[in-house]
Amino acid sequence: MTSLRARLFVILVATTGLIWLAATAWIYLGTKAELERVLDTRLQEAARMVSSLVRDADASPSSAIAATPQVSTSDSGGYERQLSCQIWSMGGRLVAASTAAPAERLAGHAAGFTDSVINGEQWRVYAIEDAAKGVRVLVGDRLGLRDRLVNDLVLGLVAPTFLMLPLFAGLIWISVGRGLSPLRGIARNLQQRAVDDLAPLQAKVIDEILPVTDALNGLFTRLDAARRHEREFTAFAAHELRTPLAGIRTQAQIAKAADTIEMRTAALDHIMQGVDRTARLISQLLALARLESAAALNRREPVNLGQLLREIDREGQRPASISVEFDAAIDGMTVEGDRDNLKLALRNLHENACGHSPPGGRVRWLRTEDVVLAVDDEGPGVPADEMALVRQRFYRGRAARNAGSGLGLAIVDVALHNVRAELTLGTPPSGRGLRAAVSFVQIA
Repeated sequence: MTSLRARLFVILVATTGLIWLAATAWIYLGTKAELERVLDTRLQEAARMVSSLVRDADASPSSAIAATPQVSTSDSGGYERQLSCQIWSMGGRLVAASTAAPAERLAGHAAGFTDSVINGEQWRVYAIEDAAKGVRVLVGDRLGLRDRLVNDLVLGLVAPTFLMLPLFAGLIWISVGRGLSPLRGIARNLQQRAVDDLAPLQAKVIDEILPVTDALNGLFTRLDAARRHEREFTAFAAHELRTPLAGIRTQAQIAKAADTIEMRTAALDHIMQGVDRTARLISQLLALARLESAAALNRREPVNLGQLLREIDREGQRPASISVEFDAAIDGMTVEGDRDNLKLALRNLHENACGHSPPGGRVRWLRTEDVVLAVDDEGPGVPADEMALVRQRFYRGRAARNAGSGLGLAIVDVALHNVRAELTLGTPPSGRGLRAAVSFVQIA
């Protein structure tokens, strides 16, 4: 059942029906017990009255039985019943009996209440003995008539209630529909929205639906932030690509108009450099987009950081004048994470360190703490007021030595976030250059 309204309707109607059935059973049992008590009391009173009349010296047994309370057809609501009375001598002879009494003895010789079966019918009988007169008075009535009386009485009480059940079910259906109207209001609000409308829902809703609207508003906020981020990223990327492309066009025009081979060669060299910078920028943009779109698809595997760093250094194209040192302690650092993300992050840190170090400089990878991997370079470093800014996209510090794209550290941040690691920038103990430290959650 996919309809919430139908599900609530079935649950409420079924619950109400079960409660009514339980109430009906309770009414039936309670009414039957009370009616049994009342009728048993009536049997006792009738038997005692007949016994007292028999004890009267002026009354004969027949006249005493005639005084027994009768219930006529017109007074009994359609029941053809009356109390049946028998008077037996102690010797077992029938002295007198009412007209409706059976020919057989109503009960045995026990005094008080007894249940008996006469001609296939169950009877409830009360017996009382009068030793002075030497008689036993038996008064009884049929249990079948009692059951009919109870059933008809309960039916008269319960039937109207059950006849109202369809009306009650209709009221439940309407009430459930009214109760779900806030959901329909939210649905209409969402259907009428424009594609780019990510404003939070402002409708007043009941407490039970509030978590849903809060979750939707949270989703809208995240989507709006993501779209704003994409717009900013696209604008920055377009701006950054426009500069090298304009430079390439200018150099191409110079090469076309050059009068000498030297001028043409120099212009072509500048074109090649511009193409390389543009290709690197595009590669970094693609890498950043890939990292952000696949953040939840990371594989987790053990990665030895020492081996990975040496692999990055072999594959790279660092200047021959830059020396790279790997501290022996990093060979024992193994982390759980996505190898591609780790390699991309560490490669950018390695290239940044090599690119910012002066000719003859040294880049050193070391393990500063149990879960911290750091790289020190001998470049100009980063001023304290720019430590946070250099991690922003397309930001190039005032002391930048190369014409980078300004995306390197942004890529590092995203890649490390995907493997639950964190980047911290600072100054090496020597006071020269920049230290980039990567803190991992745990080292295997």
